[in-house]
Amino acid sequence: MKELLVRFDEPISGDTGAFVAQVWGEERSGGTWEGWIEFTPSGGGPALSTERETTQPNRTDLGYWATGLSRVYLEGALRRATDRARAAGAQPGRRSQGS
Repeated sequence: MKELLVRFDEPISGDTGAFVAQVWGEERSGGTWEGWIEFTPSGGGPALSTERETTQPNRTDLGYWATGLSRVYLEGALRRATDRARAAGAQPGRRSQGS
């Protein structure tokens, strides 16, 4: 089950507006944790999501990784999430199964 690890207060601007970034994580089989970033439009609407951004040995290390993300990293992640949604040609938002 996915868990919210960090929610950034300062919006991240992209080519389609401003977004609130959140880092989510989920335990994988074997006990490692994967993390990804979701961007929710400030004005509402479906979220954009990156694919897995990192795999860490445990939840604590994933949380530490998430708290160290810079604004520049988040801007790049927003571009990746936007490109991913465009490539899918579908409604942005949901992480695909198995990502």
